[in-house]
Amino acid sequence: MKVAVFGCGYVGLTSGACLAAKGHRVTAVDIDPAVVAALKTGTPHIHEPGLAELLVEVLTTGHLAATTDLASALEDAEIAMLAVGTPSRDGAIDLTAIRKLARDIGGWLRTRDRFLAIVVKSTVVPGTTDTVIRGEIEAASGKRLGEFGLAMNPEFLREGQAVADFMAPDRIVLGHDDPRSLELLERLYAPWDCDKLRVNSRTAELIKYASNALLAVQISAANEIANLAAAMGGIDAMDVMKGVHLDRRWNPIVDGNRVAPGILSYLLPGPGFGGSCLPKDLEALVAAGRNLGLPMAMTEATLAVNRAQPRQVIAILERALGDLAGVRVLVLGLAFKPGTDDMRDSPSIRIIELLLEKGARVSVHDPLAMANFRREMGQRAANLATVEKWQAAVADSAVVIIVTKWSDYEALATMDLAGKTLLDARRVFRPGVIGRAKYLAVGRS
Repeated sequence: MKVAVFGCGYVGLTSGACLAAKGHRVTAVDIDPAVVAALKTGTPHIHEPGLAELLVEVLTTGHLAATTDLASALEDAEIAMLAVGTPSRDGAIDLTAIRKLARDIGGWLRTRDRFLAIVVKSTVVPGTTDTVIRGEIEAASGKRLGEFGLAMNPEFLREGQAVADFMAPDRIVLGHDDPRSLELLERLYAPWDCDKLRVNSRTAELIKYASNALLAVQISAANEIANLAAAMGGIDAMDVMKGVHLDRRWNPIVDGNRVAPGILSYLLPGPGFGGSCLPKDLEALVAAGRNLGLPMAMTEATLAVNRAQPRQVIAILERALGDLAGVRVLVLGLAFKPGTDDMRDSPSIRIIELLLEKGARVSVHDPLAMANFRREMGQRAANLATVEKWQAAVADSAVVIIVTKWSDYEALATMDLAGKTLLDARRVFRPGVIGRAKYLAVGRS
C-alpha cells in the first residue's frame, strides 16, 4: 500500500519506517526541512534503538521517502496517517497542528475525485477524530464522510523500545468511522499476526488514554505505599512489593513456574513517572472530565502523588544528611527512562531544581540526554556542572543519586564509595551490595 505519514517525531517516524519495512510504500512528511534532509541520508533526529539501521534498510529498498511537500506525498496515497504533536497546554491538549493538517488535507481533497482514508495516529481525547478532525476536513474539502475515510489507530510504543513494539505488537486497535477505512486498515496491518480490535474512533481514542491512566495509577500507588513504609520505619517497600507481586492475580503460576509479567515493573517505588505520554495524557483526561462536569478524582490524585514524588527524594537526603547547602551531589540519569534521550517531564528536572534550591552543588550525567537536558534547563544550566565522565565525578561528590536506570551505573557496585552517600531512587541495587557507602532508597528508611 502507499501511505503518507505526517509528522516525523517518535510516533510518526517509527511508524513510517516499520510500515516500510513490511513492504508498504511510505512517504514521511515533516514541515522541518532539516529533519527531512537528515532522513534522506538515513539519519534520524531522535534516538530510538534500531531506528537508524531500519531507516537505512528502507531507504535502500526504496520503500521510504521523505519530503516537506504535502501534495506530492498524497498524490498516490491510499492512507494519510496523522502523527503530529498534540502537546499539553494548561492541562488540555493543543490541537493546533493536527487541525491545520486536517484542513490542508481537506483542501487537497477538494480538487481530487478519489477516496483517501485519513488515519489519526496522534493521541487525541475521545470525540476528537469524529468531530474536530472530521469537521476540518469536511469544511476544507466540501466533501462528506464516505467520500473520504476517517479512522483512529492509537499507538502503544514505549520509548526506547518503539521499533520492537511496532514490529511485534501485543494488539492493534483499528478505530474507524466508515467501513472502507476499516478495509484499508485491515490491509495495512495484514502483515502483523496479533490481536486486532475493531471499534469506533471514540473507543480507540479512549483505549489509549485508559491504558496510560491505569499504568500511571499503579506507579503512584506503589510510590504512595513506599513513602508510607519509609515514614513508618523498619520496612523496605521493595519487600512489600515483592509480597504483592507474588499474588497469582498479578503473577500467575503456569506449569509450576511464575510468569513474572512486565506489568509488575509499574508496581515498584521510584522518583515518579515522566515522558511525553503519561503526564500529558492524564492531564488531558482531567480536562476532558472537567468539560463534561465529571470530576476525575483518581486521575487527579495520581498526578498529585507523582508531582510530589521528587520532593520525597530530597526528603530522604535531608533526613539522612541534614542541611544540603554546599553538599556536592552527582545526579546520574536525566532522561525520563533508559534507552532514550527524551527529557519531557523527566523527574530528574524537578529533583535537580530542588537540589539547587537547597543550595547543593550539583553535577549531572546521562549517556544520551545531555544536549536535550541543556536545552530543557536553559539558563538554569549555568548553576550546575555537566560531566562527560561520570566515574571521575563520583570521586568529587559526597552524594550520588541514581534517577534513571541506565545499565552503565551498575558499575557503582565495583567502585570505592567509602564515606559517600548513594541514593538509589530507581532501586538498581539491593541493600548491602554497595559496600562502605551510606545506602538510601525510595521506600526505605
